[in-house]
Order: sequence, then C-alpha cells, then structure tokens
Amino acid sequence: MADLARETLQALDRLPGRAAADPVAADPAEAACAQLLRERLAAQLAVHDAGDHVRALRNTASPIHYVRSIFTLMPTTSEEDWAVVAGRLRAVPGAVAGYRRTLEQGVGRGLLSAPRQVESVLAQLDAWTGRADGGAGWFAGFVADGPERLRSELDSAALGATAAVGELRDWLHGDYLPAAAGVPDAVGRERYLRSARLATGSNVDVAEAYDWAWEEFHRTLAEMRVEAGRVLPGAGVVEAMEFLNEHGHAIKGEEAVRDWLQQVMDEAIERLDGTHFDIVGPLRQVESRIAPAGSAAAPFYSGPSLDFTRPGRTYLPTLGRDTFPTWQLVSTWYHEGVPGHHLQLARWTAVADQLSRYQVTLGKVSANVEGWALYAERLMDDLGFLTDPAHRLGYLTKQMLRIIRVITDIGMHLRLAIPADSGFHPGETWTPELADRFLAEYQGSPAARRASEVNRYLGWPGQAIGYKLGERAWLRGREAARHRLGADFDLKTWHMKAISQGSYGLDDLEANLAGL
Repeated sequence: MADLARETLQALDRLPGRAAADPVAADPAEAACAQLLRERLAAQLAVHDAGDHVRALRNTASPIHYVRSIFTLMPTTSEEDWAVVAGRLRAVPGAVAGYRRTLEQGVGRGLLSAPRQVESVLAQLDAWTGRADGGAGWFAGFVADGPERLRSELDSAALGATAAVGELRDWLHGDYLPAAAGVPDAVGRERYLRSARLATGSNVDVAEAYDWAWEEFHRTLAEMRVEAGRVLPGAGVVEAMEFLNEHGHAIKGEEAVRDWLQQVMDEAIERLDGTHFDIVGPLRQVESRIAPAGSAAAPFYSGPSLDFTRPGRTYLPTLGRDTFPTWQLVSTWYHEGVPGHHLQLARWTAVADQLSRYQVTLGKVSANVEGWALYAERLMDDLGFLTDPAHRLGYLTKQMLRIIRVITDIGMHLRLAIPADSGFHPGETWTPELADRFLAEYQGSPAARRASEVNRYLGWPGQAIGYKLGERAWLRGREAARHRLGADFDLKTWHMKAISQGSYGLDDLEANLAGL
C-alpha cells in the first residue's frame, strides 16, 4: 500500500496541473480529487514511514476491529450470501495471523502499544470469543441464523475464526503485554502531530487549539449550569445529570431502544426534508442497530454500500445495560444519523458519479466527517429541536465531551500543564487519571464510558480533536459564505452543496465552504 501511495504521488506530480487545457486543472472535480489524494497519501506515508502501523493496537479502529466489522456489513438474506460469509470466515485465521506478524515486527523494532491498550483489547477479545461469559462467542452467534443446508460449513468456519482470535488473545497476553511493559501512554509531540495530520488533514497548531478549547470549556460550562437549573431547580450540573439518569425518561430493553432511535431519525427526516435539506431516494433509508458485544463504548455509524443495497446504519453499544436514559441520546442520534453522519456520507455515495470512488470511500478525512456531525447537532439546537431542558442538557454534555477531548488529548500526549484559571487541578500536568476525573466532574459519563474514552484518546492520538476543530471549520465556512452572498445566501442550498462536495482536510475545508 505504501508503494502504491508513492507511485500515485509520483503520477500526480507528473501532471501539468496549472495549464487551462490540462484535464485536471480544467475540471473542478478532478482538481478536488487530486488535492485530496496528495494530502491523504502524504499523511498516510508519514505514518507508515515512522512505523506506526506496526503498533496499531487500541480499543477501536485497529486492524482486528476491521476484521470483525466486515461481517456486520455483509448481506445475509440469501443462501448465496451465507456461502460468501462462510468463505470470508475461513479467511479470518489468515488475516489474524498477518496482523500478529505485523505486531511482531513492532516488537522486534521496539515499536509497541502501551499496556493500557493491550489490556483493553484483551477484554474485548474475551467478549468476542465467549471467554467473558462462557458462551460460544460472537462469530458463532453471527452464523446462528444461517441456512440449515450450510450449517456445518458455517459452524466450522465460525469455530476457526473464534479459535484464531483466541490464539491472538493468548499471544497478546503472554508475549506482547510483557514486552510492552514500560511503554508510556503519551506518544509525544512528533508522533502526535503526525497522527493528528492523518486525522484532520491539517498541521494543527496545538497550542492555539488547546487555548481555544479552554475558552469553549468555560463558555459551555456556563450554559450547562443554566440548563441544569431548568432540569432541576437549584441543582448543579452533575446533580442534574444524576437526576435524569435515575428519574428522567428511559427506554427498557434493547429492541425498544433500537426502535425508539429509529423513530428519532425517521422524524428528523420528515421535518428537515424540503426545509433545510433535500432528503430523497436512498438518503431516506437508515437503520438503527445494537452494536455487537465487545465494541468500544461510543455509538457509531457505518455508511451505505456504493449501490445502496446496504443502507447506512447507526449502532448503540449497550455495555451490558438493559435500561437507557434518553436525555443524551437525542442529540447523539442527530450526530450519528440525520442530519449527521448518515446525511453527509449517504449523500456522498449518491453523488459518487460526480466525485470519485476514492473521495467517498478511502479518502474520508475524519475531522471533516466528525466536524459535520457535530455541526449537525448544533444545527438541530439552533432550529429548536432541543428545547426540552433534558435534551438540551444532553446536547451540551456532548459538546462538552468533544471540548474535553481537545483539552485532554493534546494535554496528555504533550504533557501540558492545566491552566491556573481552569478551576480544575491548576498547574498540574495531565495524566490519564486526571482526564478520567475531568470527564466525571464536567461531563458525567459513567465509569465504563470514561475508561473507554481515555483509552481511545491515548491509543488514537490526534483523532479526538477533529470533532470540535472540524465543527469550527464548518461554522466559519458557513458564516463566510453568508457574508459573501448577503441576502442571496440560502441555508438549504448551502447545505446541499456542502454535503455534495466530498471530503477535504481542515487546511482546505473552510475556504471551500466559504466559496459555495
């Protein structure tokens, strides 16, 4: 893949690129794809050349997670579909072995993930293999609905996949974890900036971002205090959160909460279509699902297939719960579903013939996508969808989560001091323990979610800052377009242009949005 990236960059460099007659310069769509290719491939090569891929082990979005997620995307409606599933299950042991060989290279080169990441993945693999609950494991459960004619083949393939994952788990525990002893959680400035470039498409000014996030922290905290008083007169923020968790509206049962979240998205489609977006055809199809056991704690979205035979899907991790307070879920599903991830990524797929397959698949920039989804939450607040005090406090706590991500992600990896006027452990240097306490005091996440969040920041440096920095770019781009067009600015027109232009890194996104 690295060789292909270098060859592609060399081919791009051979293009004239500036002459009006040149096909890339003459076609804005070609120019946009070339711009994205140059930025993405250069950022990916920097990560590869530093050897970061040989220590790709964390609690989310590492190669072993992608191996399993493939199956959640596959069609399973016909016997032919299940035959393909069986074939792909038989390929799991080889894929897992290849991943292990990559990690072994990292051990040999002294490039390892920290013990915290290893331990979090061990717990996940225990859930996948059934060791955590004494069951048959996730793969066996996945094939249980397959056709009887393929029962023996499916069960055998699932057993082989489970065994391969179990062997990886044992090697991680017995060999990798001892070798990782002493590897620090923080990655340092050089690796952090390299990883942040990959996640944001920008050479992030981390000092500016850290200071700006503290400003956002104090501003949002003031709003949260007001909203907490509306939820429970006289209550502080954490007290209001605890009240909503214990006495607020809640859904009992996985099927019931899945159906309720589906209703949230369906209602958003009906109310936004024709007013602030044109939500037509396959964009109207999005499914609510429960995340498979052993997932990270955060909800997530998977986009539709290029032909829309698989719709976009949102996933809620249950973490063993059976009762689900809804006060935080409304804005979260505006983020994951409509008008957030689903509307943007399904729209990209719908206009793929005007863009390119690269732009709508491999070329995604995380901060662009997450920035849009956070912008979507704010848009729904601005449009009056979150006037209920509980729902609005839920929205503000999610904003605060993304602000805390900027502060703690940069703070932990660069070992920064907490500002003297912060009101939280002033002058101390950020540690994982302080990050956990910060989340508990100002965002109210339960312990399991906090642990998953902190592990994620430490294992995926630079990704978590893209939500708020991306939202800032989207908001600035919109206001620049509004200023440029004056009375001719139309929000629905701008929205549809904005979600039809494909992905850009943050170095380019704001200017492109301003010109729409």
